[in-house]
Amino acid sequence: MDRIVERIIEGPDGKAMQVMMNLAESPVSWLYVRGRISRRQYDAAEALRRDWERAQMGARVTMNWDSAAAPSGTRRAVPGGPSIGEGQMAARERLQGAMDMAGPGLIDILWRVACAGESLVAAERALDWPSRAGKLVLGFALDRVADYYRIR
Repeated sequence: MDRIVERIIEGPDGKAMQVMMNLAESPVSWLYVRGRISRRQYDAAEALRRDWERAQMGARVTMNWDSAAAPSGTRRAVPGGPSIGEGQMAARERLQGAMDMAGPGLIDILWRVACAGESLVAAERALDWPSRAGKLVLGFALDRVADYYRIR
């Protein structure tokens, strides 16, 4: 069964755009199937993406029409509204740990490809990197993330 989700990505003009994405055809899957990343790197990217989704770090694409959710100037919980549970907090901590392990300079390509679902080519363009540089840097980042998640 395909996992179709809505995502917000940066379009070619630099503006945010909403797209439908089949997670079974993610950029990471595409790279793995074509032998551009190893199984270990693929598993690391999938672990990172799962934590990103569990942490609910993506942009909301729906409006909450509940009148109790209207901004009031003070921060308060909405009765019956979503709250951050232990699982979500744990996922955020794992995500932060994995990103910290990847280190500065590697996080950008890692987040764009593994979490946001951008193609490698689109990520290279957005970061103003030369062609094929993203694959090398993404590989380094995924190796570090695999170490963080203890993937062998």
